[in-house]
Amino acid sequence: MAYETLSVGTEGGVALVTICRPDRLNAINDATLVELTAAFRALRDDGAVRCVILTGGPAKRPAFVAGADIGEMAGQTAAEGRARSLLGQALCDLIENLGKPVIAAVNGVALGGGLELALACHFRLASSDARLGLPEVTLGIIPGFGGTQRLPRAIGLGPALELLTSGRHADAAEAHRLGLVNQVYPPDQLLPEARKLAAKIAGNGPVAVRLALEAALAGRSQPLAEGLRLEATLFGLISATHDTQEGLKAFLEKRPPQYRGS
Repeated sequence: MAYETLSVGTEGGVALVTICRPDRLNAINDATLVELTAAFRALRDDGAVRCVILTGGPAKRPAFVAGADIGEMAGQTAAEGRARSLLGQALCDLIENLGKPVIAAVNGVALGGGLELALACHFRLASSDARLGLPEVTLGIIPGFGGTQRLPRAIGLGPALELLTSGRHADAAEAHRLGLVNQVYPPDQLLPEARKLAAKIAGNGPVAVRLALEAALAGRSQPLAEGLRLEATLFGLISATHDTQEGLKAFLEKRPPQYRGS
């Protein structure tokens, strides 16, 4: 489908979703939330797509997503605020539970809703000029797209509370130290490195990748014993798939595997 605030392209099993609102530093409005939801649903259901990269398009200064569109939020009622929060949370839940790895290529500022989108992704790579933060308290509001929940899970409660309550921005080096981003690259190398990682993932068994994500994500909210039981169950289920037998056979025959996603 055609999008007004996004571009979506696919090559070699890797989809690239680019948020394109250059006049707003790619800030997300309600229309962008709706289009991102539609795009990620389509990518979830596309068997040819094995990994997704999410990034921001060119703007007047480097920007992944500068935040939510404040103009839409000004004057919102309690009911409107809750509805907007639920819309953003549903999108972030869709990304986190896509069943395919999603890489955030943070190519500039990722603030507020932008960082919340990045937190829903499974990996975060950042350019060296990126700045990340949840500055909502400086506007008299709080994060509404899952930031209060995902940031502590990503970097620990103490560091998360400091960022949440101060509203300050972390530069790329600090974000890397905190574990908020996996790697930092020069701006011109960020997208090529994201594509390189995505291509590596796309070459692996798609069922194995999906179940590894499922086990790891589900295990966060379970006692270790329950998580181990889930892992054993999924390990048993995947053992009966074509891809597992193909992967093992290809290893023994010293040839590349031909996965088919079943």
